[in-house]
Amino acid sequence: MEVVYFAWVRERIGVPRESVETEAATVADLVEELRGREKRYAAAFADVSALRVALDQELSEFDAALEGVREVAFFPPMTGG
Repeated sequence: MEVVYFAWVRERIGVPRESVETEAATVADLVEELRGREKRYAAAFADVSALRVALDQELSEFDAALEGVREVAFFPPMTGG
């Protein structure tokens, strides 16, 4: 699946997107796998309460299942007007 990073998440990890092979069942499982990769991922995912996630461009939750998902995007909460 493709994993996409936006804003400070991208800055901490150092890449805007990557293809990931995973056995994760949920977004939370994927986050744990990514955290275990390197310090830069651990830093980016240190506080998931400061993150939002979208699955195939639909806002989702961290307990959402990944089965059939092609793209996971992580980004900080947005404000707008």
